[in-house]
Amino acid sequence: MATASQIHLSTAVKPQFAIPLSSSSSDESAKKTSELLQDNHEKYHIFFNESGFHNHIVHHLLTLYALGASPSTIQYGYDLNRGHQRPQFPVSEKVVEDMSHGPLSQYLGKEKHYHDFVTFFQREIDVHGCENVVNRFLFRGDEQANDLLGRMFAGFLHPIIHLGFGIEFQQPAIIAEALAQAAVHTTWTGEYLLAAEATATKIDNPTSKSLFQLLDEARADKKLSSSAHWDDGNKIRDGIMVRAPDEMLQLVAQYNVKPAQLEEKTAEMINAAVYFAGAAQRPPKQVKFDFFFMHCVNCSIFFPTFLHQSWIDLAAKCRLLEWKGRLDLAMYVSRRSPDLLVEEIVKYVPKHPGSWEEAIVPRACRFEDDGHASKLVRALANGERVCKPFEEEKKGFRIKGDMWLQLGHMVRLELTLGVSVCVLLAIDSVEDTGEDWVRSAGFDEAWQKFGNRARL
Repeated sequence: MATASQIHLSTAVKPQFAIPLSSSSSDESAKKTSELLQDNHEKYHIFFNESGFHNHIVHHLLTLYALGASPSTIQYGYDLNRGHQRPQFPVSEKVVEDMSHGPLSQYLGKEKHYHDFVTFFQREIDVHGCENVVNRFLFRGDEQANDLLGRMFAGFLHPIIHLGFGIEFQQPAIIAEALAQAAVHTTWTGEYLLAAEATATKIDNPTSKSLFQLLDEARADKKLSSSAHWDDGNKIRDGIMVRAPDEMLQLVAQYNVKPAQLEEKTAEMINAAVYFAGAAQRPPKQVKFDFFFMHCVNCSIFFPTFLHQSWIDLAAKCRLLEWKGRLDLAMYVSRRSPDLLVEEIVKYVPKHPGSWEEAIVPRACRFEDDGHASKLVRALANGERVCKPFEEEKKGFRIKGDMWLQLGHMVRLELTLGVSVCVLLAIDSVEDTGEDWVRSAGFDEAWQKFGNRARL
């Protein structure tokens, strides 16, 4: 049984998107994944270095498990990444006791307290249960909850991705890790999101524009679209919010979500993230996904899961989705608002077309990284399924029909779904020469290290 301190995957729990296995294979993979995640939980810090680079083991192994990987492939994924992890700091019982009796503020944002926070949240979950703890510390709407919820969106969305995995796979220990991870991140992302929310409340009779409209408007606004500079340390905090803060806040304040729109707006957010991630190409340069945009797509898979949790109230669901959409818009602008070339998707010619069962899923699982590529595959596959019911009804969606398959070929990973196949522009890009990802796709400087596409 899964508890706040014990990871135990159950094949009875159906992920948001998964490749079905035989029952015996699923049981073996679940056992292996649980064993390795427990080892990671007990031994390793959430940052693998002092610069705050994230430990992705939870994300990677749960994605491999969902994609139907064998126990040996899951073990290989763990072995590939555990060598550079840092050990946990020892727990300070005094600090944990202080956390249980007073505000958390004196310990927030300090990575040395990650293990203390994990222990604190584990004990809270043991007493109050996961649902009550998440509602109290993220969704209550008081100063402390607003602060921690803002930190959930920091670190290029890693804490909320971690929370999504914990809720999707029903693992209280991973939820405790996610809350602790958020607690040791900085506040600036939350400050931006709260400022955007405050700006939105000042609009009389607000009617939401679509994310597609707002992406177009952001790109057309010359002051805003050029507000991030190549040498900015953090292109949102040190670029946009210094040179064009009012323009950014006024733009994103026009994105709002009402309870009756949650299903449609969730699909729109997923579609928009895939659109700006897939279409931000720079012909004739090699096909590459932007590293930062990829995180917007990888996070999107969890919003249908959040939406379907009966214990999260409607107002909290709307707020989560508004914050995700508003951060996605800032992320797009922060990479200097690249032109979005849909024809790059529509006209893409696959390098190695092949059968889905033999050529695609095994390669996604074997790809030697920390899980970003396989997460992208799963998120894109999920995106096609979630967006399909709205393609005809909502004409504004930019990714639809065969474009999902084209994206799949651009990644060179296609998944057998039992429904139509969606999957991803990614492995052609990450398997190509040079670095796996372009970083900041709207800047000329970002593409200098990449060569031109081979001519046929």
